Amino acid sequence: MPDSVNPVTPVTFPPAFLWGAATSAYQIEGAVREDGRTPSIWDTFSHTPGKTAGGDHGDIAVDHYHRYRDDVALMAELGLNAYRFSVSWSRVQPTGRGPAVQRGLDFYRRLVDELLDKGIKPAVTLYHWDLPQELEDAGGWPERDTAMRFAEYAGIVGEALGDRVENWMTLNEPWCSAFLGYGSGVHAPGRTDPVAALRAAHHLNLAHGLGTSALRAVMPPRNAIGVSLNTHVFRALSEDPADQAALKKIDDLGNGVFHGPMLHGAYPDSLFTTTKALTDWSFVVEGDLTLIHQPLDALGINYYTPTLISAGDGDAAGPRADGHGNSQHSPWPGADDVRFHQTPGERTVMGWTIDPTGLHELLMRWTREVPGLPLYITENGCAADDKPDAEGRVHDPERIAYLHGHLRAVRRAIAEGADVRGYYQWSLLDNFEWAYGYEKRFGAVYVDYATQARTPKSSALWYGRLARTGALPPLETSE
Repeated sequence: MPDSVNPVTPVTFPPAFLWGAATSAYQIEGAVREDGRTPSIWDTFSHTPGKTAGGDHGDIAVDHYHRYRDDVALMAELGLNAYRFSVSWSRVQPTGRGPAVQRGLDFYRRLVDELLDKGIKPAVTLYHWDLPQELEDAGGWPERDTAMRFAEYAGIVGEALGDRVENWMTLNEPWCSAFLGYGSGVHAPGRTDPVAALRAAHHLNLAHGLGTSALRAVMPPRNAIGVSLNTHVFRALSEDPADQAALKKIDDLGNGVFHGPMLHGAYPDSLFTTTKALTDWSFVVEGDLTLIHQPLDALGINYYTPTLISAGDGDAAGPRADGHGNSQHSPWPGADDVRFHQTPGERTVMGWTIDPTGLHELLMRWTREVPGLPLYITENGCAADDKPDAEGRVHDPERIAYLHGHLRAVRRAIAEGADVRGYYQWSLLDNFEWAYGYEKRFGAVYVDYATQARTPKSSALWYGRLARTGALPPLETSE
């Protein structure tokens, strides 16, 4: 398909477009034992030998808990007008239930006030993978009660911040929480049970629905509530019917399992067929789909790379859409007869193919499936081998090229009718990159982990110019 955006002339975005960056609590905050906070599943998992690269953990991370004012000032200097962050559940409710710890809520109150003071629009994500350990000890996401506890937590945070924060996301990438956390075990809590992964997926859906209702009960009607999904871009290796059937099976497990109930009020029937040898789905209680299928004000899309699918014996050592092709356990229940292939093209240091057409494809898919629903790019970015030069500057032309290509894809989608309202680069800061520890740097801002010094990379300065002007310059003048 030809690109309708001219690559050599400036491209402008709508005047009200949000230009932001995103982070998550466990990856940046540190201060894991301060002000009443108790362990989350990521505290436990990262301190378990062999679970993260180099045994890294988020005890200090990039010390955002103590440095948030400086980090907000840095955002303002760069020209960002939006910031998406997540709340640490165990900082607000240390046991995952009961009354809030006000000291924990006060941190987020101060952060929001600081953002608003600098003219930066806050966007809150309630859950970015850090379940309180006490709830995991009680069964975690495979248990229905966890969804009930999430609704209570959502109401607490919504009541505390809803008067000043207008944009909300219930969950971030529930696919990762369910299938990497309980299926392949490469994420916390590290369990490898395909049935538990499916149960977790349903209860995350239920948590989203109950949490949405809880937020609406305590917040002003003007506030917008959505969810951030890492909707996968799957492509079949060929038109062969077997490859097309494999594509459908994986699309159900990667996409339909969440956007089916959340956005359409039903699971795909073919999902039940794929997983019938594992479970009868009796954990889906009558009325659940109505609770899950709440009207939404926005949809967050997280995109990094597409995945190529074919029929054939599954290859656990091959590349997969989870980014962890060397796991001994599959995150795809009932899909052992599907093979994953590396898509061709240039790759980031994560080994992920750079393909902006996948982002355009996603935006147009959602424009067709849920017409009229505002869309946000809530994560997009790349890891690179960033190093300071002799003068202490950090040049990352490959990230500029990545952003340029993907933002052109966004503008093309807008020109074709997609209602895209904003873009949040992943991530504001170099940080703890989950199982990869501190090896992979996604940040717009370089962090010296020994000193916690922050240095905006050349891509951050480029992105800041874009945020201030709303105009995407030609790539030739981007560096």
